[in-house]
Amino acid sequence: MDVFVPFSVMDFLDRATTVYADRVGVIDEPDQVAESWDSLTYGEVGVRARAIAAKLDSLGIAPGERVGIVSHNSARLLAAFFGVSGYGRVLVPINFRLAPPEVEFIVKHSGCRVLYIDPELRDSLRDVECEHTFVLGDDDDFMLLDTEPTPWERDEAATATINYTSGTTARPKGVQITHRNIWVNATTFAMHAGLSDRDVYLHTLPMFHANGWGMPFATAGLGIPQIVLRKVDGAEILRRVERHGVTVLCAAPAVVNSVLDAAASWEGPVPGRDRVRLICAGAPPPTKTIVRMEQELGWEFIQIYGLTETSPLLTINRSRSEWDDLSSEERATKLVRQGSPALGVTLKVDENGEVLARSNVVLEGYWDLPDETERALADGWFHTGDGGTIDDDGFLSIADRKKDVIITGGENVSSIEVEDVIFSHPDVSEVAVIGVPSDKWGETIKALVVLTPESTLTEAELIAYCKSKVAGYKAPTSVEFRDELVRTATGKLQKFKLREPYWEGRERQVN
Repeated sequence: MDVFVPFSVMDFLDRATTVYADRVGVIDEPDQVAESWDSLTYGEVGVRARAIAAKLDSLGIAPGERVGIVSHNSARLLAAFFGVSGYGRVLVPINFRLAPPEVEFIVKHSGCRVLYIDPELRDSLRDVECEHTFVLGDDDDFMLLDTEPTPWERDEAATATINYTSGTTARPKGVQITHRNIWVNATTFAMHAGLSDRDVYLHTLPMFHANGWGMPFATAGLGIPQIVLRKVDGAEILRRVERHGVTVLCAAPAVVNSVLDAAASWEGPVPGRDRVRLICAGAPPPTKTIVRMEQELGWEFIQIYGLTETSPLLTINRSRSEWDDLSSEERATKLVRQGSPALGVTLKVDENGEVLARSNVVLEGYWDLPDETERALADGWFHTGDGGTIDDDGFLSIADRKKDVIITGGENVSSIEVEDVIFSHPDVSEVAVIGVPSDKWGETIKALVVLTPESTLTEAELIAYCKSKVAGYKAPTSVEFRDELVRTATGKLQKFKLREPYWEGRERQVN
């Protein structure tokens, strides 16, 4: 008798509806364009997930077909993870900050037959074509209540989501994450973060970003109430920590800084002291940020490292009992490292200094990009594109980025993509885009530009031009005009040399 039971993302909601059906599962964002779903039990989340699947049945969307969603954090997006992927279709969560042409490319490239759009984006995305388009919250026509969906014959090797990420090419790549990837990531992440059904989770992290790092699944499986935050604001984070008894959240360093700034003017004791665990990733924060978190907030700082391609958890760095007697500053120097391998992860650094990884969380491949997939998975290892070292105690430290991706505020930006946009301006003769240090964003985008003769183009005009072409966070925050950009004998730009003056005196070339 075959007792093998394939993993499925639905396992997490199935447990929630079985064990915690009457417990509050999600508290929706009250302040949004669509009517809020308010407070739902996990039983009610299950009803809505089944209703989404039933609607897809009625539209003739078969298992394996793609369903796109462009949404801010919302209970509807949370339900879609289970209503779409849990019934065998492939969810394509799309960054709501992208410009319409970027969204259109992803919808077409992935072959989405259905597209869900946040009502706030109704006008801007009106011209993005898809066979079936629904505005979330208009009348909830994207669901079919009181109809049981067709069960899916589970396959843990099937693609559950395709998450588009900026890489070293101008076009984003669709990362195929399987049910097995999601299951292993969510389970090991929950274990390393010490999650239990006594926790309360705050969605500060965008759910579209690497599937919210797997937290929508992990927290559902453990019956953890999920608090939806639609737009990041430091003071609002503190208010919700206080109001809902939040114990854990995930955030990029820029979000950490916004909370620290808000705490400075907070009246009364800062909420969450000795209770909140903040899990940070996207870029390593400076040690002073870690010290301030411990001293000013009294929150525990946990750092992880990973990529969309690894579901994302590869390493975790959480304070150990051996460090309890250290000062805040001494502890911060240990916590600033990316961490030790998560359970089931093997890391090594190759002869070129690039970090390589093997694990059950590594992507299936890049959607419709076989050559890119082969390069990324060469020799049976995932090539992260990051340079680093592994200490004697097994802890990884990232020192440089091998591929030209700038991480600003936790978002990946392809420097080549930004260069393409800037170069399309008729007054630009040459351009190089680099990441430079920023206390607020970790890195920020700087464009080094050579103008055509007689041009009077200004920095403000060029930045505005970029923002008209791509998402605002991809536009440079500063432009430096130069007479020339030094190249090698073969005509190549050496970006590490262009970056050097801005990173001088820093141990690491990522901030």
